[in-house]
Amino acid sequence: MLIMENIKFNEFDIDEYAIAELVPDHILESIFSYLNLRELRNCSLVCKSWYRILSDENNDVWRFHCMKRLAEEVLKSDLLSTLATYKAKLRAFLHAWNPYDCSRNIYVKPNGFTLHRNPVAQSTDACRGKIGFHQGRHAWEVIWEGPLGTVAVVGISTKEAQLQCQGYVGLLGSDDQSWGWNLVDNHLLHNGDTQGHYPLLNNCPKYQVGERIRVILDCEDNTLSFERNYEFLGVAFRGLPGKKLYPTVSAVYGNTEVSMVYLGPPIDG
Repeated sequence: MLIMENIKFNEFDIDEYAIAELVPDHILESIFSYLNLRELRNCSLVCKSWYRILSDENNDVWRFHCMKRLAEEVLKSDLLSTLATYKAKLRAFLHAWNPYDCSRNIYVKPNGFTLHRNPVAQSTDACRGKIGFHQGRHAWEVIWEGPLGTVAVVGISTKEAQLQCQGYVGLLGSDDQSWGWNLVDNHLLHNGDTQGHYPLLNNCPKYQVGERIRVILDCEDNTLSFERNYEFLGVAFRGLPGKKLYPTVSAVYGNTEVSMVYLGPPIDG
């Protein structure tokens, strides 16, 4: 971002911050639309006026950046219906599946939010999100949009966890670098072992294709929890390491698809 120097204005010295406050909002929004996200963050620190403009997550600045990166079809779909602002939708896109951090049998669809597992026999395949977390609290939704097959696991992993293996197994949770919930049999998986039944609810129904699973990672308490249909299912894993942890799923069924939408910090209550 260009740094404005102190200048003479009507024979008085006015610094760059005073000038910044004088620029009309609609002109600033037009200028901000041409800046990248890092520059926008810097702009928000310049003065109260710029911070106020960029704090409006539905203004033309965020609409422009959102329209530039997200496909029109996904903006009009129900996939992002839980996100109320343009900035939230843009943030979700930047956190979505990583097309360069997945099994060779998986590709990320053009919408950026949905992975597709190719019909490869005797293979289990996984994919990680673009951004990992080692501090703060984070929530994202996972929607299985195709058959689960015999094993369908939702959870987290480090960069060291493998993303493909032979056979139909619980890949996510098969080592000490990953933690997962198998939606098929409601078992928790970590370090190659079953960690117990989950959730601990009486007569808990099985997951139905299309339902939204909310994953909640608390890097302050080092816990991983899940919600379904806005019902908190309890803490699934405790004592997570202080490593960077990534949203991850592993799948076995050919042509199944899984979408992931990052929500930001979870809302308690």
